[in-house]
Amino acid sequence: MEAKKKIPEVILNSGEKMPAIGYGTAVIPLPATESLPPTYVDAFEAGYTHFDTAALYGTEVPLGQALAKALELGIVNHRDEVFITSKLWCNNAHHDLVLPALKTTLKNLGLEYVDLYLIHMPVRLKPEVDGVLEIRKEDLLPFDMKGTWEAMEECQRLGLAKSIGVSNFGIKKLTHLLENATIPPAVNQVEMSPTWQQGKLREFCKQKGIHVSAWSPLGAYREFYGINSVMDNPILKDIANSRHKSVPQIALRWIHEQGVTPIVRSFNKERMRQNLEIFDWELSKEESEKMCQIPQCRMFKGEAFVSENGPYKSVEELWDGDP
Repeated sequence: MEAKKKIPEVILNSGEKMPAIGYGTAVIPLPATESLPPTYVDAFEAGYTHFDTAALYGTEVPLGQALAKALELGIVNHRDEVFITSKLWCNNAHHDLVLPALKTTLKNLGLEYVDLYLIHMPVRLKPEVDGVLEIRKEDLLPFDMKGTWEAMEECQRLGLAKSIGVSNFGIKKLTHLLENATIPPAVNQVEMSPTWQQGKLREFCKQKGIHVSAWSPLGAYREFYGINSVMDNPILKDIANSRHKSVPQIALRWIHEQGVTPIVRSFNKERMRQNLEIFDWELSKEESEKMCQIPQCRMFKGEAFVSENGPYKSVEELWDGDP
């Protein structure tokens, strides 16, 4: 078997180490679940040790099955070699529902702990809401930042999550959270790519010791939004051609150089490996400057969480004035 290169790690403010690239499991529509464990085993085999799932994705069970298989096959020697992230969905963003939600996640994964547990959105839904993507405006409730985070802290104290953090939080919401937190968030996972660079938010997180992780680092997937802003970008294509690299490699290397952990996803074994081949070379200063000229656009607007009568009256309010 080909020797796998060791992936660099970042040290979170919790003291835990996190691999500097992760394999994402979000996909719409979800394929037949029996097809997923072999794909994830392929990812383990390719060299991924950091996997990102969520209650929302419906991929916790197949990921747990794949980890068990990887351990059985000797692809992974021990649970400690793997970093697993999962996330709390909005219908469980209630003080008394956080711990039971994490316990359900652990049961799904077949694990005693997750390495990182994130609040998926700064949004709360009525607990009885089961529809995940079909959100009715009347189901939106004011977000209980203090109560939800207190319960997240309890998850860490109990050892059920080695680190805790948030996802899709802007500067204003992070500021509010830090004012009330005993344990600061270790990670803020947000949409970030060369076409949505999140400069202000990244700088704020750096000052506060919060590590940034990037979902959709290769731009919006066509199945989500009908376009792919990164793969079709002429600046990235030019740099990739001149460096004899793929466009994803250029995008992922740039994200890594910003001190951010990208979460990538591919069902293709060769592309899985290519996406890991970003750690033994650097972009030139000129190439990095060209990246700054790329037009910026957030792909995920989050309109479903906006309502005249809800806690967020506009997309700007949801994203703390950074639409």
